[in-house]
Amino acid sequence: MRRVVVTGIGALTPIGNNYASFAESLQKGVSGADEITHFDASAFKTKFACELKGYTPEDHFDRREVRRLDLFTQYALVSSDEAIKDSGLDLATIDKLRAGVIWGSGIGGFNTMQTEITAAALSEVPRYNPFLIPKLIADIAPGHISMKFGFMGINYCTVSACASSTHAIGNAFDYIKWNKADIIIAGGSESAVVQAGIGGFSSMKALSQRNDDPKTASRPFDLNRDGFVLGEGAGALILEEYEHAKARGAKIYAEVVGSGMTADAYHITAPHPEGLGASNVMKIALKDAGLNKEDIDYINVHGTSTPLGDIAESKAILTVFGEHAYNLNISSTKSMTGHLLGAAGAIECIAGISAIQDQIIPPTINHFEDDPALDPKLNFTFNKAQERPVKAVLSNTFGFGGHNASIIVKKFES
Repeated sequence: MRRVVVTGIGALTPIGNNYASFAESLQKGVSGADEITHFDASAFKTKFACELKGYTPEDHFDRREVRRLDLFTQYALVSSDEAIKDSGLDLATIDKLRAGVIWGSGIGGFNTMQTEITAAALSEVPRYNPFLIPKLIADIAPGHISMKFGFMGINYCTVSACASSTHAIGNAFDYIKWNKADIIIAGGSESAVVQAGIGGFSSMKALSQRNDDPKTASRPFDLNRDGFVLGEGAGALILEEYEHAKARGAKIYAEVVGSGMTADAYHITAPHPEGLGASNVMKIALKDAGLNKEDIDYINVHGTSTPLGDIAESKAILTVFGEHAYNLNISSTKSMTGHLLGAAGAIECIAGISAIQDQIIPPTINHFEDDPALDPKLNFTFNKAQERPVKAVLSNTFGFGGHNASIIVKKFES
């Protein structure tokens, strides 16, 4: 099997609009939560989210493109462009048939769907924008990325709720090691901070309602957690076959060594109470990577700040890692970024790579009171980043429908 390395990174997140600022904010424990500015949320039970800061479409696209691209596709293109530039790829010399895009999004053009359908419903003569369908379908993002860079190989979208972009990275890893591609842009984007997004998740009682203190609302593993904070943005990684990267003298951030995918087969939104699907997916990822459980130093957990999910995942970690679980650092970067749904896996994989690069574990911020239902010997890296040797990182993402995905990256060694 061929080796797969990460040679470029792009990030557009609520705590940083590029990889460098994102990594810095992670280490500082910055919260991206604040009052919603995208629309008037005064009538909603949840009035805050983790929006992008200082993002202006016209800084990246001309007026015609802005009208034709939903925000989730804009985010995909911006993060992918950063990743391509960061990789140093010479697009004029690579084999475009061996270069592809696998992109994840849980919902796709949510803003377009809401805006256009609402406008049509309120009109006496319903009229629909001819770009309605091309703007809202989730697979349009990888389509646009491929057209921007001329990548003519593998191209599709993974749609598996919050596991979407981890599935995209895992699929890209497999296709490259199976010799079906040399380069794949993998990642995900989401732009669900719209009325229907906030209203829909709120009606499920999935969102925090801590309107008096948004910045501390995302509280993974805290006794008083009351739901997740919705986020938006994108993350992109350039996955490349090692010999291909070596031949062009590319810098290498990390090596992708294993992935896992399972289903809970239990409930449409709730996790298996014993974390069965979560434990199975981590075991599969470890086996795929050829690693022992003792080789993992850090787990970037799904950790959404929901009452059931955090407990189920901690049980799964204990099931898989046994006594070694107490030697691990565990953290939920969703405490800072909020939950980016289909884009979560991409930016959390990037967070794991930053831990390897800097040998610093990002914290789980907003911890105030221990939950007696959680093992007190587990190190959740509460409130403050921690320096330690980091060679291998496991990242988990779990989605509605019982979709589970894990990816393992490790420090590159030639």
